[in-house]
Amino acid sequence: MSDEPLEQTVFIVSDSTGITAETFSHAVLSQFESINFQAVRLPFVDSTEKAEAVARRIARQADSGGPLPLVFSTLVDSDIADRIRAAPCIFMDLFGTVVQHLEEVLGAKASQSVGRSHTNGLSKQYNSRIEAINFSLAHDDGQYVHGLEQADVILIGVSRCGKTPTSLYLAMQYAVKAANYPLIPEDFDRAALPATLLPFRRKLFGLSIQPERLAEVRNERRPNSQYASLKQCREEVADAERLMRMEGIPWLSTTTRSIEEISTKILDEVGLERMSY
Repeated sequence: MSDEPLEQTVFIVSDSTGITAETFSHAVLSQFESINFQAVRLPFVDSTEKAEAVARRIARQADSGGPLPLVFSTLVDSDIADRIRAAPCIFMDLFGTVVQHLEEVLGAKASQSVGRSHTNGLSKQYNSRIEAINFSLAHDDGQYVHGLEQADVILIGVSRCGKTPTSLYLAMQYAVKAANYPLIPEDFDRAALPATLLPFRRKLFGLSIQPERLAEVRNERRPNSQYASLKQCREEVADAERLMRMEGIPWLSTTTRSIEEISTKILDEVGLERMSY
């Protein structure tokens, strides 16, 4: 019996970006560690012609052997969805089943507007997200310290521990104005937070990382430098964690956590309301 993992093709089909279907399918399929999933995202399938082309592609995959392809769909138009459902595949309608149940419960018909969750360009929520993204970009890596009083949270930690991607994820997903500020050896020598951050202590949240992983990340940026050496990484991580404990700042390690987990923990710890749209 072969020890190689089972290969399974997954088609992610949407009439919009496909991000919703991709996120859901990844969360579900990650539970099946013994299977090697090959995901194919097919966004903007918004006509019967495109649907028929997708159905043919699925059929070709089915004819190539192996298990029937899985299809995760967030298609709103039933005619388009039916064209793909007729292909040789295991079709999972992520919207249809839920929408139908809600229509019965709420006593109202869904609008079936294609891409509606991504077209609220003039909404207050959308504008809040754009404002938060601009704020996070302007206040990345301590490059701009004015306006920190507007921040919902200020992430601190050593260079390359995940502050920037977390800040942007919080802004894009939750409209959180997240600044980030690097802790550097001079801060550790003083055994004190940077003076710029002292007025905003209650907004601070720390990120850390295992030194070995930090060395890997830094070597991608500056190979064979002192900055990326394991010795330097060990010293900085230890000093940063010591400083955060001394100052009573909540913190977590990013090493084995996804950005979604990190962001959720920050929201809970800092007491920010989730504003996911």
